[in-house]
Amino acid sequence: MAAAGLRALLRRVRYEVLPVRTTEEKVLAHVPRDVVVTVTASPVKGLEPTLDLVGRLAAHGYRTVPHVPARLLRDDLHLKEVVDRLREAGVDDVFVPAGDADPPAGPYDGSLPVLRRLSELGGPFARVGVTGYPESHPLIHDDVTVQAMWDKREHATYIVSNLCFDPRVLEEWLVRIRRRDVTLPVHVGVAGPVQRAKLLAMATKTGVGESVRFLTRHPSWFARFAAPGGYAPEKLLTRTRNALTDPASGVAGLHLFTFNQIAETERWRRALLDRLEG
Repeated sequence: MAAAGLRALLRRVRYEVLPVRTTEEKVLAHVPRDVVVTVTASPVKGLEPTLDLVGRLAAHGYRTVPHVPARLLRDDLHLKEVVDRLREAGVDDVFVPAGDADPPAGPYDGSLPVLRRLSELGGPFARVGVTGYPESHPLIHDDVTVQAMWDKREHATYIVSNLCFDPRVLEEWLVRIRRRDVTLPVHVGVAGPVQRAKLLAMATKTGVGESVRFLTRHPSWFARFAAPGGYAPEKLLTRTRNALTDPASGVAGLHLFTFNQIAETERWRRALLDRLEG
């Protein structure tokens, strides 16, 4: 049963990509139209590259999810402009993290005020995602991150968990948030089969996506991820598959951090599906 459940999760994946020049071409070449594509946003480059790529991928028939960090929004008018632009492109799903811009571009220093404002605007998106942290956030206490998910429950429809490389920590986090009556479905964040050299090169750049910056703030995890033989996504999934497929965990699917190794991620997913089915 666990293997069947894992197969189902691998069919309900989201691919997180970075909005750079080659991303559209890579997605078109390698990502099936039934895979959701989420597009990060950078405090260095702002929202424009994200909105532009989301619009182009949506026009190609992909279900796209833009990251709209609260700290990149200049004011209520800017938020309204972003909403109108996304709705015009047919987007019905957004992911709203706090973001890393320091100082914030406007009055929003966290995601909750943005979520409340979206509700005041009539709930323009059918799905709204927020962040969960199985591993400790470098700046925020664990109890605060769990409380934040509770506070956002009336405005959000799902949680995307950030990177986690420890099966025990991931399992305990799923149990913990359910005990705190956080009932939103979770898309579990998993790093894809990223080449070490590629990851190291990307991590030296600034503003290339929240996923890379999160790794650089956790040097011990980064070392484990980058070490030869130190990480393989199928190992994490195999060791946690009972928790991931337990109905009580409320896991809706997998959120794969591709670090723009899109072809490699899709090949890995298809190969793992084939092995599980065989």
